[in-house]
Amino acid sequence: MRKRAVVLDAAGQALAAAARAGRKVLVFGNGGSAAEAQHFAAELVNGMSRREAAPLAAVALTTDTSALTAIGNDRGFDVVFSRQIEALGSSGDVVLALTTSGASANVLEGLKAARSKGLVTIALTGENGGQAASLADHLLDVPSRSTPRIQEAHLFILHILAGRMETGSG
Repeated sequence: MRKRAVVLDAAGQALAAAARAGRKVLVFGNGGSAAEAQHFAAELVNGMSRREAAPLAAVALTTDTSALTAIGNDRGFDVVFSRQIEALGSSGDVVLALTTSGASANVLEGLKAARSKGLVTIALTGENGGQAASLADHLLDVPSRSTPRIQEAHLFILHILAGRMETGSG
């Protein structure tokens, strides 16, 4: 449990540092994780708990239906996130990937693209992180195999991270 707290602190520090430097967060996942990605991006842009909080640059890569369907149709669903990261990501930005299994092909491709462009990678996964573990600078793996429990924990973790970004405390 202590290890997860250390990783949570490190992920929070990476996000807060990116925010202080004017960098952006690119966040993505599939299904319920896509919804959580959108929720997280909205919290950062709008200010989660403090109305006076400055907006933070965050983009959910799950929301542009034209890009998603064009990329999926023309290039394949496996690259819907990596293609957007190639277009939108810059060194110093942070990618936050959500995958309960740690094995979603398009999420893994997104993490690979982020790594190749010099982005900081954070992955929220289920137990042990799956294949995403080796692609994440900061792995926040929930010790469960139950998708609903993992998603509930991810939302809790995302709220902690958003709060730390707002305060700049990491």
